[in-house]
Amino acid sequence: MTLISLRKTLRDHSDPKKAVIHSGYFKTGMGEYAEGDRFIGITMPVQRKIASEFTGLPHSDLEKLLHSGIHEERMCALLILIHQYNKGTESERDCFFRFYLKNTAYINNWDLVDVSAEHIVGRHIFENGTDASILFERAASKLLWDRRIAMLASFYFIKKKSFDVPLALAGLLIHDPHDLIHKAVGWMLQEIGKRDHDIELTFLEKHYAEMPRTMLRYAIEKFPERIRKNFLLGISIQPV
Repeated sequence: MTLISLRKTLRDHSDPKKAVIHSGYFKTGMGEYAEGDRFIGITMPVQRKIASEFTGLPHSDLEKLLHSGIHEERMCALLILIHQYNKGTESERDCFFRFYLKNTAYINNWDLVDVSAEHIVGRHIFENGTDASILFERAASKLLWDRRIAMLASFYFIKKKSFDVPLALAGLLIHDPHDLIHKAVGWMLQEIGKRDHDIELTFLEKHYAEMPRTMLRYAIEKFPERIRKNFLLGISIQPV
């Protein structure tokens, strides 16, 4: 169970054709949000299986993996980190949490954020009573991935039906310039609505006119057709 054997296992499962597809899907071209990210072409189920076989990898090796230029190596590092966080002591979890926040520059594609933020950052803050101002600081960051991590970390709060922090983050990020943040905010609002329709509706009534179109579309995706049409037409509605 070594870093060398993990990397060999990943390469044994690589697929150049899939690598080309993944590189296009995750926007790795010049000027795109993941410019320079390198894929070797491994599906997510296979990455999860491989990661599950290397959960005892030491912290120093996880850092090397997370700093890799290969996307699948960074993903495996995060999957292992989540497992170790789940199994760790209180002090170990705090170390993993701080390690994650220290390395957000390497958690630099939306799938890396989405698979990990709620399970380490969101969970740690919610369950340990850690100051949620950390999320608001990240939401104000110049780094795109910090901002998406902040919003996606709040998914843990949402699943616990605690909506104040997610809604405050959504309000802070409404005017964000990046499409990946528009999608993240809209998605989290939709998840709030699945659990409490009226709370999401109240937020939308206040903010829909200033929300980017993509954010609004994601947020109202599960609403009845009449309500969706009214919001898209800019018509204020009454809760149903």
